Amino acid sequence: MLKMYSWLVISIAWFGLITLSQAADDVLVTSDITEVSASKAQSSTQPSLVFHGIAEPTIDEQKRRWNASRQVSINGKVHDIDFSPLMRTGEKKGEFVFGLLTNKQGEALKDPEGNDLICRNQSGPDHMSLLQYEEQLFAISQLECSVGGAYVMKLDQDKQTGQLSVAALKPVDFSKVFGTYVGCAGMTSPWGTHLGSEEYETPMGAMDEDGTFASWSSGWHEKRMIAIAQYHGIERTPEVSRHIGYYHGWVPEISIISTDGDTQVVKHYAMGRFAHELAYVMPDEKTVYLSDDGTRTGLFMFIADQARDLSAGTLYAAKWVQENNQGAGSASLFWINLGHATNQEIEAKLHDMSFTFDSLWKKADRQPNGQCPTAFASVNSGDEGAMCIQLRPGQSKYASRLETRLYAAYRGATTEFNKEEGITYNPDQRQLYIAMSQIEKGMEDFRVEGQAASPDTPGNAQYDFGGNNDIRLTNNMCGAVYALDIMEGQIDIDGKRIDSGFVVGNMYQELVGQAVDYSGTPLAGNACNVNAIAMPDNITYLPKYGILMVGEDTKDNQVDKIWAYDVNSKKLTRVFSAPYGAEVTSPFWHTNINGFGYMTVVVQHPYGETDKDKAMSIDDTESYVGYMGPFPALD
Repeated sequence: MLKMYSWLVISIAWFGLITLSQAADDVLVTSDITEVSASKAQSSTQPSLVFHGIAEPTIDEQKRRWNASRQVSINGKVHDIDFSPLMRTGEKKGEFVFGLLTNKQGEALKDPEGNDLICRNQSGPDHMSLLQYEEQLFAISQLECSVGGAYVMKLDQDKQTGQLSVAALKPVDFSKVFGTYVGCAGMTSPWGTHLGSEEYETPMGAMDEDGTFASWSSGWHEKRMIAIAQYHGIERTPEVSRHIGYYHGWVPEISIISTDGDTQVVKHYAMGRFAHELAYVMPDEKTVYLSDDGTRTGLFMFIADQARDLSAGTLYAAKWVQENNQGAGSASLFWINLGHATNQEIEAKLHDMSFTFDSLWKKADRQPNGQCPTAFASVNSGDEGAMCIQLRPGQSKYASRLETRLYAAYRGATTEFNKEEGITYNPDQRQLYIAMSQIEKGMEDFRVEGQAASPDTPGNAQYDFGGNNDIRLTNNMCGAVYALDIMEGQIDIDGKRIDSGFVVGNMYQELVGQAVDYSGTPLAGNACNVNAIAMPDNITYLPKYGILMVGEDTKDNQVDKIWAYDVNSKKLTRVFSAPYGAEVTSPFWHTNINGFGYMTVVVQHPYGETDKDKAMSIDDTESYVGYMGPFPALD
């Protein structure tokens, strides 16, 4: 039975809303340098970092290439920097091709024309970590394709300049962990491993009885199920299909175990299965925040039993209790304990081919009045949408990990977030930041793109019907970055102490994108203000210097950018732009590697989301991974 909660309204301090200083009609940035001024709050003894910014690309030549800041002022001293690509998809190093997708035996997968299948075009490489084993430096880049993969680059570092180059390349073997799938954002863990993600898990509750997704209009999940079966080389019978979707939707951790770049992979089943965008480890090395990308998603927190060991712990889901609906809104957050589990306990179910969605849940049709039958809970989450479900006896532990988002909704958590993306932490002010690419669908109030449901548009109620409707905001396709404050002495919704000193208790807007009509101007083709963030995606924070980097993944503007945001002065500086139609992923600070700092950057699928007709060759569409810098060590 669904546990019902009577929510206690707790009085907390009111947090002021922060808005951008630029007006929406300030549409053109014409100077080549737009510097961020030092924060007035900083004293002369506090470190400062100021990027020498770049102008908004406005002509075709600028939009066909990457553009990057070439200088940065650190504590008043100017340093030369640049963006340096390391590898492009399709590039061969030794015997391996960067981005090549393989099956369980390591053999190249083929496209419909019989060519080797390379992760490019609509997707490509995503997060890249810089890691060390003994004195040797490596990069690991995961692939956002289905099936997925990852590659290890052995790097040479110039001891004088800090410049990096690729000396060798090899793929990561995922065959012992059921393969991998749609690797999205990640981080270099505090203990020096690549902590990745598997995005867009298969919605097993929406599968047709024959084990297909033929009724799924986009064919999205059907194609991915075909890819999973191809990876394993198995016939996709209905029985097989109803099980193998559980192979993906987890957090993989990759460790370098030799100076040759050999790897070891573990999937952390204890952290739950959903559309993992990012697992972000907090300074206690036990508390991990987990973002859930897609539509009708949740926000999760995992607390490991032991530091630096994510194989066992307790999982929590957030409940948004709205306080303000202005802009991107604000809320108190409460945490629902989803229970404890270990990797070993959950992995056992993946080895059991008889295990299916029906092993966990009963489903029922709605009554004519729209209500669920007695003893069935009404939920609305993920790609399954509105459902009437009942948990089978004794299945709480397995439902909490194998159907995490659905179980969270069943327990009363909020599953209405939309395109919940990157996470990072500001230890200077004890704030978490979360990027939300779009404020729409479940985050609206029985609306889609601001339009209410009507006899002509009944589908506009689909994202809130049957659920909690906790989040009730105005549509903003350009998105927002939220701040969340760490609060001491946090308890869960049952009144039990949460065993972590890094629990957030609220959520409010820090940066907000702005829709703009550029029709008839040189910026036609952009729907979001080019002087503000547009669909923020991956983010990273530079401690002590107060700089939040914000990457973009927008289809509403022609080029995606990375911004440097001074959290003290509230100023934005444009520091990087990608070619037409490319997503900018993986900005992540590595503050000191042998005396140099680096910020990783990945340019994914140029010409893949807008202006596809402008690509002149396949070379134009190849993704590339690289870094901005080198910076002097920024510890």
